[in-house]
Amino acid sequence: MVVFAGQGDPRRSMELLWRHAAPGRTRPGRPNHTAPGPRPGLTLDAVVEAAVAIADTRGMAALSMRAVGERLGRTAMALYTYVPGKSELVDLMYDRVLGELPTDYPDDAGWRAAATAWADDLWTFYLRHPWVLQVSPARPVLGPGEYVMLETALRILRGTGLPPTTLRRVVGALTHFVRGAAQTVAETRQAAAATGVSDEEWWYARSAQLEEYAADFAERFPTVTWLEREGAFTLDDETTPYLEQEARESFTAGLTLLLDGIAAAIARHDAAPR
Repeated sequence: MVVFAGQGDPRRSMELLWRHAAPGRTRPGRPNHTAPGPRPGLTLDAVVEAAVAIADTRGMAALSMRAVGERLGRTAMALYTYVPGKSELVDLMYDRVLGELPTDYPDDAGWRAAATAWADDLWTFYLRHPWVLQVSPARPVLGPGEYVMLETALRILRGTGLPPTTLRRVVGALTHFVRGAAQTVAETRQAAAATGVSDEEWWYARSAQLEEYAADFAERFPTVTWLEREGAFTLDDETTPYLEQEARESFTAGLTLLLDGIAAAIARHDAAPR
């Protein structure tokens, strides 16, 4: 399930996302003393928090205005006083949880240590809110939480001296790498519940069929066969805990290689004639 951000009314969405950026206003475009107040006991923040709680515990597929209303003890219609619809609500949820990410990474240990800590925090964040991985990065939300995340990553790497265009692309590569690695773990955790079949059952059932229908597997795929023969992976390891551990180790190895590449780019840039 892929959700595209920014499907609601552009002006209303941006007003809601940036509502705290205009001090002295309770509703965008209306002074405090004239703003019509909805029934006390409910706020936009409460609506967003309830929606986040549903997505965290039950997944994005369970999210609806009705489900949020039931969690708050209200009707779905009562929520439209605060948010125009589900599209705008998803934008607000996404940007809200991004605000949980740390922003302070001391540079006294160097850019690499700070970038590693940032990537680890982002990995943990995605696994805490796996539904965020279903919100496509193809169309950004353009909210304050999203910009704070970008600002933090850029600030960590700006001191490397890389040119602005290279810096932007490096941050993009890091972000996409962490997101992709975390998505593997998130989907591994969801697979058994979604299909009713454990990882162990799935692998054993299909590996037996593979042996039957691909008797010439070793000849057709010699490098894959070599990896298996050298102990790079075995069927006995295809369990959910192992798959999560493997994904984490792949994440660590991949991050190291990516940071090595950034370090090499910095060295080339520093060595280039000015």
